[in-house]
Amino acid sequence: MKKTKKQIERDEQIYQLTTLVAGDVSLQEVLDKLAEAAVKITGVKACSIRLLDEEAGDLKMRSTYGLSEEYRNKGEVSKHDSVIKAAFAGEAMVVDDMRIDGRVKYKEAAIKEGLVSQLTVAMQFRRKAIGVLRLYSPKPKRFDQDDISVARAVASQCAAAITNARLYAKAIEGARIAEQMRLAGIVQRRMIPEKAPLVPGLDLSVAYIPCFDVGGDLYDFHRIADDCFVVTIADVIGKGIPAALMMSSFRGAVHAYADTEAARKGTPKDIIHKINKMACGECRDGEFITFFFAVICVEDMTMTYCNCGHQPTVLIRDGQVTELEKGGLVLGVDPQAEYEIETVGLKDGDCLLFYTDGLVDAANFDGELWGRERMLKAAKKFAACSAEQMVKSILGYRRRFVGLASQRDDTSIIGVKVDKTANPEFMK
Repeated sequence: MKKTKKQIERDEQIYQLTTLVAGDVSLQEVLDKLAEAAVKITGVKACSIRLLDEEAGDLKMRSTYGLSEEYRNKGEVSKHDSVIKAAFAGEAMVVDDMRIDGRVKYKEAAIKEGLVSQLTVAMQFRRKAIGVLRLYSPKPKRFDQDDISVARAVASQCAAAITNARLYAKAIEGARIAEQMRLAGIVQRRMIPEKAPLVPGLDLSVAYIPCFDVGGDLYDFHRIADDCFVVTIADVIGKGIPAALMMSSFRGAVHAYADTEAARKGTPKDIIHKINKMACGECRDGEFITFFFAVICVEDMTMTYCNCGHQPTVLIRDGQVTELEKGGLVLGVDPQAEYEIETVGLKDGDCLLFYTDGLVDAANFDGELWGRERMLKAAKKFAACSAEQMVKSILGYRRRFVGLASQRDDTSIIGVKVDKTANPEFMK
C-alpha cells in the first residue's frame, strides 16, 4: 500500500529522532528534546518522561513538555499502578478519558490541566522496563496506532540515551576511582623502602610486588642504635584503600614504639603489647594484622624477634632450615594477648628470609599454589649467593611456576645474608 504524504513525513520525523541523541549534550537535554519531538510529531498537548526508582518503588519525573509545574508535582506514580504495570508488561496503554477512568489517580489535576486522553508506553533496556513515556491530549479517544508507533520510537530513543548516559557516568566514576587508587598506590609505595639499608656485616636485599594499586603489605627498617636496627614485615588483612590506610597508621605506630629504650635493649615484648592494643583499637570485625618484629644487633650478631601470626622468618644455616615461630596471636584481635620473645645467634654465612604469604600462595593457571616447600628449595639452592641474587632467584623460580596467571595477594620479601666483609659503613 502506498504511503500518504503525512505518513512519509511522520516516518522521516521518527527517523530523525536518532539524531537528537547524537552530539556532546547532557542526558537532560536529550530527554527534553525527545519529549518536545514526541509532542510536535503527534500533534498532542504534552509529554512526560518518568524513570523507575527501584528502591523507592515509584517513577520519578525526569522531563516534560507542555505541562505545568503544578501538574508535574501532583504526586507520586507507583510502579504498582495498573496502567504502569500493563505498560511494563509490553502493552501500549490508552486511556480515552482521564476524567472518568477509574484507573486514573489524579482526575482533578488532569481536569485542571485540560488533559483528557493519555497514552503510556514503557522505556525498556534489554527487555527490562526502566521508565515510561506518556503523551497527553485535550481530546477524548485521541490516540491511534500511528501515535503508538511514534511513542514507542521516542521511548526507544529515551531508553538508549538513558542507558548510554548511565554507562558513561559509571565509566567516568570508574576512571576517577582508578586515578585515586593510582595516586594512593604511589603514596603507599613511598612508605615502603625501595632498597635495603647498608649495614656492616650484613648483606640485605628487598622486593615488593603489589597485586593491586594499593595493598596491605609492609616492610621497613629502623635504626635504633649505632649497632642495632629493627626489621619489620607485616600484612594487613584486606585490600585496596582501607588496607593501605591501616598500613600507614600501623607503620607510624611501629616507628614510634620501636624508637624506645625497650627496643634498644633488645627486649621488645612491651613494644608488641602496645602495638597490639593500638591495632585492636583500629581493626574492625574480620580485620587483623600479621607481624614479624626483629631487632638485629650486629656487634654481637644476635636477632631478638617476635612473630605475631606471620609467616615464620626462615633461618638457613649449612643447608638446614629453622623457622622462627616464637611469638603469639595476630595483632588487632585480643588486647590482652601474650607474646613470647626469642633471641637467636647469627653466624657468618647464615641467611634470613622474611616474607609475606603472597610469596608462597601464588597460584598457576591450574590453581596449584607454589607453596612453602618450593620456596625453601629455591632459597637453599641460592643461600650461598648474595642476598640480592637469592631474592631475585626465588622470585624467578616462582614466576616460572605461576606463568602469566594473575595473583590475588601482594608479595614482600627481605633477604639477609650474614657476611662479615659486607658494607664498611653503617646504614646509609
